[in-house]
Amino acid sequence: MGETTQTTETNTTKKRLILCVEDEPEMIELIRIILERKGYEVMGAIGGRAGLDALNTLTPDLILLDLMMPDVDGWEVFRQVRSTPRLQNTPVIVVTAKAQSIDKVLGLHIAKVNDYITKPFGPQELIAAVERVLQEQPA
Repeated sequence: MGETTQTTETNTTKKRLILCVEDEPEMIELIRIILERKGYEVMGAIGGRAGLDALNTLTPDLILLDLMMPDVDGWEVFRQVRSTPRLQNTPVIVVTAKAQSIDKVLGLHIAKVNDYITKPFGPQELIAAVERVLQEQPA
């Protein structure tokens, strides 16, 4: 019985899984380093197609989503996430380039993404956005 209690305690402290969909491997690695130090589990998917493939089997606690990717852009990934019942309530933080137009940022609000951060971003900015969005979600 002692083992069962221990297992239950371990399950309650399960790491929150974050899927980072980004076409730059270096950016995925940077995000992984920043967030794993804070106790999150980070999985990377290089590009929108790989992100959609990963989401066929994963149900992450949060998705970090780059908008500008050459194969399948972030808007298409976001649209498919929201149209998949299992994933439709998964929070999404969009990662945008600072140079993107105000139309994109307005689109983020219209599309009802949970938050967005702009590249380049600092570690504290990323951590703050992730923690803010995850606090709004049931564990």
